[in-house]
Amino acid sequence: MSFEIQDFDDKRMYQGQIISYTLKPLLGIKISWVTEITACQENLYFLDIQRFGPYKLWHHKHFFEPTEDGRTKMTDIVHYALPLGILGRLMNRLVVKNKLKTIFEYRRNKIDELFNPKL
Repeated sequence: MSFEIQDFDDKRMYQGQIISYTLKPLLGIKISWVTEITACQENLYFLDIQRFGPYKLWHHKHFFEPTEDGRTKMTDIVHYALPLGILGRLMNRLVVKNKLKTIFEYRRNKIDELFNPKL
């Protein structure tokens, strides 16, 4: 998806933080996406919402919890909706839902690789 952070203040995450990205979700077409961190508590959770971008609604919760074996479990809860009514719902069924599933699977694997090395 050529996901790139464009504007980030390099500070620890905080409520009200704005992060700008560019991505190419379909056919190499570049789009902008701006999210805001609306709540966070270090090592426990953070929530981001879309302020500008491809979704009609984007609300993403990230939860972190230690496991018995000393690793970290991350859980994502995403609520989203696409614009364009019935056309958006059709695009979700045909493309977006599966693309998001692939993105979160990749991210889960990357998180495990970086933060949960094989014991």
